[in-house]
Amino acid sequence: VQVNSTQVVCTPAMTIVYALVSRQKTVLAEHTATSVTGNFPTVTRVLLAKIPPHDGRQIYNYDDYVFHYVVENGICFLCMSDEKNRHRVPFALLQEIKDLFTHKYGLEVPQRAIAFSLNDEFSRTLQDRMDYYNSAGANVDSLSQVKNQIESVKENMVQNIEQVLERGEKIELLVDKTDRLNQQAFIFERSGRELKRAMWWRNARWAVFLVVAGGFAIFFVAGLVCGFDFHRCKAH
Repeated sequence: VQVNSTQVVCTPAMTIVYALVSRQKTVLAEHTATSVTGNFPTVTRVLLAKIPPHDGRQIYNYDDYVFHYVVENGICFLCMSDEKNRHRVPFALLQEIKDLFTHKYGLEVPQRAIAFSLNDEFSRTLQDRMDYYNSAGANVDSLSQVKNQIESVKENMVQNIEQVLERGEKIELLVDKTDRLNQQAFIFERSGRELKRAMWWRNARWAVFLVVAGGFAIFFVAGLVCGFDFHRCKAH
């Protein structure tokens, strides 16, 4: 993105200085921190033309600033930060802005809204969330550091356990083979019993079927000779 460079004056405590919600190049709402000046809204308009419409998230660097954006359902949520090595806070902000915006307007209203038609209402939400994450940003990063430390300790514990298991691998393999042989013998014995039982039940079912069929055949023949109420045989 080729744009004219600009000077921005910012207080040291400020991290996120600009945020917006747009539908492609159509800005629906935006907010700029009062402690900064510059042409980054113009830069943002150029950047919006470059952002693909499909869902995703990305980071762009411009001078001393970093643009973070998230696109979902054709709506872009973007913010600008003055710290290049801190991405957790901006993306946490964008996630909350996306949830609040979707809860407030749904999916259909943003697709029909004209430029800045939602600015009066939602710019205050942008300001409130920017102020919160700028003040709580250090805590968010601290949480990330603690999480990383926990993951590191977890990995070390897993490695130690794997080393202990490797030392006893040969004994465990021998025991495992013995267990498998015992299990196979048990399965074979059980399968033999089940097969024998199944064969017995099949033979029993055939025997019952033959008895019933034979009885029905005798009754049918007797019915043809004597009548099914046996009146012919009774007469003789």
